[in-house]
Amino acid sequence: MKVFLLILTFITSIPVFGQDNPLKNMALIPKGEFNMGKNSTGLSDWQPEHKVKIDAFYLDKYEVTNKQYYEFCISTKHALPEFWGTIEFKSGLDFPNFPVVGISWFEADGYAKWAGKRLPTEAEWEYASRGGLTDKNFPTGDQADSTKANFGKKYKCILKVGSFQPNGFGLFDMAGNVWEWVSDNYGSDYYKTSPDNNPKGAERGRFKVIRGGSWHSGAMCIQNYYRNGLSPSWVDFAVGFRCAK
Repeated sequence: MKVFLLILTFITSIPVFGQDNPLKNMALIPKGEFNMGKNSTGLSDWQPEHKVKIDAFYLDKYEVTNKQYYEFCISTKHALPEFWGTIEFKSGLDFPNFPVVGISWFEADGYAKWAGKRLPTEAEWEYASRGGLTDKNFPTGDQADSTKANFGKKYKCILKVGSFQPNGFGLFDMAGNVWEWVSDNYGSDYYKTSPDNNPKGAERGRFKVIRGGSWHSGAMCIQNYYRNGLSPSWVDFAVGFRCAK
């Protein structure tokens, strides 16, 4: 009887990997060290380049979609995104597998918590974006390539998530398609004082960091190290997010 109870306890303690599993469609990003930022001439917020160590974590393979965000809205009675039903920005249930846009940082953070996850830190995001490549400006190599990312003048609209090949960590659309909110407060000179281990951004700030560029961006903005900031209450037709855990 005791053996049976022990076996039953073990079986019921095994996590169920199914539709409700929070790790579904997430990639395990191994712990590691990388050079964050880029040394360049002139003033920029992505320097000085500095070594950063990152603990292992999970990251969504895809940007959060309209369908996923709609389920959050229905479950929590939250308002639908700003551009919901807009064909131009592929927003709504007619475009279930396109990245959600028109949401603030607060809403992205709320979705992540509802899903049992969180927003990635800026350092985690850049480390994951590089996909294990060293000293490359883009997730896919040295050059911007419109056959591998949605940016510039080729597509001129948001595309379905996963329309291109993944990077070395199995992540899709880390360059282009939509900008992505991360958890950090934005500081233009934060890299001068950033800690070496798992940095979490400026202690305070008016803006939150966005990463990755979008369908509406030029090649400069989709580089691994490029960073920008927006008010956390801002909603935009080219900003979405993905979650970490």
